[in-house]
Amino acid sequence: MNFDQILSAIGGFGKYQKILYIWICLPQVLLAFHMMVSIFTGATPPHRCRESSSSAAGNQSSSPGTLSLNFSLSDSSCFSSDVLLQGNRTERVPCGHGWVYSRDTFQSTTVTEWDLVCDKAGLNSVGSSIYMFGLLVGSVVFGAMADRYGRRSVLLLSIALQTVFGVAVAFAPNFPVYVILRFVVGATISGVIINAFVLGTEWTCTKRRMLAGIITDYAFGLGYMLLAGIAYLIRDWRKLQLAISVPGFLLIFYIWVLPQSARWLLANDRREEAIALLRKAALVNGRVLPPAVQVEKCDIFGGAKRSHSAVDLVRTPQMRKRAVILFYLWFVNVLVYYGLSLGVSRLGTNLYLTQFVFGLVEIPARSLVLLVLPCSRRFSQSGFLAIGGLACLLMLAIPADHSSVLSGLAMVGKFGITASFAVIYVYTAEIFPTVLRQTGIGVSSMFARMGGVLAPIINMLHKHSPTTPLVIFGTAPLLGAVLALALPETADRPLPDTVEDAENWDMRSPPDKENPEMCEDLGGSASSTEEQELHHLASQT
Repeated sequence: MNFDQILSAIGGFGKYQKILYIWICLPQVLLAFHMMVSIFTGATPPHRCRESSSSAAGNQSSSPGTLSLNFSLSDSSCFSSDVLLQGNRTERVPCGHGWVYSRDTFQSTTVTEWDLVCDKAGLNSVGSSIYMFGLLVGSVVFGAMADRYGRRSVLLLSIALQTVFGVAVAFAPNFPVYVILRFVVGATISGVIINAFVLGTEWTCTKRRMLAGIITDYAFGLGYMLLAGIAYLIRDWRKLQLAISVPGFLLIFYIWVLPQSARWLLANDRREEAIALLRKAALVNGRVLPPAVQVEKCDIFGGAKRSHSAVDLVRTPQMRKRAVILFYLWFVNVLVYYGLSLGVSRLGTNLYLTQFVFGLVEIPARSLVLLVLPCSRRFSQSGFLAIGGLACLLMLAIPADHSSVLSGLAMVGKFGITASFAVIYVYTAEIFPTVLRQTGIGVSSMFARMGGVLAPIINMLHKHSPTTPLVIFGTAPLLGAVLALALPETADRPLPDTVEDAENWDMRSPPDKENPEMCEDLGGSASSTEEQELHHLASQT
């Protein structure tokens, strides 16, 4: 008797699992806060050179309403005057007494506090890239810890560290310390993403995992939208950072309500604890736990398996072609997703309203995936990537003063890339064979994080060439849309178990509609960001 049969017997998605998903969804809201808060805390308001060291107190304008017409975001804001040299040549003189910043929109940001403008403007994007690199490090560190110490323990540790270091960010005395603290917060976010979702999927029956995953994505979208309202009310970056971090302390009750994964306990020979948890879940769901002797004989790993490494992903011709394409698709999805999300401040519209709509658009995007995914994985992946890329390229044809049109196209691009991001999770899990599925998605996630690291750097190119980021964000998904057509269709097809199955894809027999095991690996969630990277762990059993 395998674990999924036991889970079905006690209720694969009963009251116990629904309560668990409530606990899983709450941290997702906080994740959205931390992922997107730099849009507001790191914003660059209009500014101009301060005329003298005593002309204004601090770095802020004392009368923004009367001076706003003199503020600028152009290169002229980096120079105080032009000096006439011999030969009628002029030389631009950099600001010698600092800058005065408009307070029409923000009371303070990290940019205004540490003068991250002009020569130092690039530091803001570098800080965002280091934060994204923290996500990469966290996925490796906390993922390995979870396999050894359990999902619950590492999830609680990640939430605690995220809260403590999130609060510490608000008291950073200088920019280097701020960046280091944000790096740690980024690492803990990966810990929460990985372990919260894996804990949920390991308690959920295979047929409900896609729906359950979408629920967590809705929670992330809710946090995306809530952040716009919180930032609208709190215009000081330190207070805003505190406002999104302090609620983490309210989750201290998770120590008493968050269960361990029974699947993980059984896999680590802690059977008595697993039986106690399964008995409690059965009681809450109004079911009866199978006899203990059947649980004792539960098959977790389905027998011994030959070990495989990441090299096997590219050892054979068909696997190599598909792996390289999938790695690129993961890279592009994260690159454009965060490139558009973090570049929202350049659209020229109301930042808070645009941020809210950017979060709102994720809900229909992920919902649409549930409708079209059963029809075709390949065309869904290619089509959504094409929508995202074309929307970005169309923005190049719109004049800068048509901010509403630019925002509309950006939202279409965000819609397409969000839906594509949702498809890639399921598609990847279905293309890689069972013996390499965990390794394949793990390597894919590494490429995805590289895209996250590069997104802020590419956005930084806007200052030197406004069209460059959009060209990259437009052409990269279009190339991905073409490459996706070279992948095999996996809808209503049996999943490959071995490398040989993957190599001989077209020669395999059609699926048995009546075989319930066909759902075992199709239960992965069609969802994102960063919240579901290791859902395949639960589908391995």
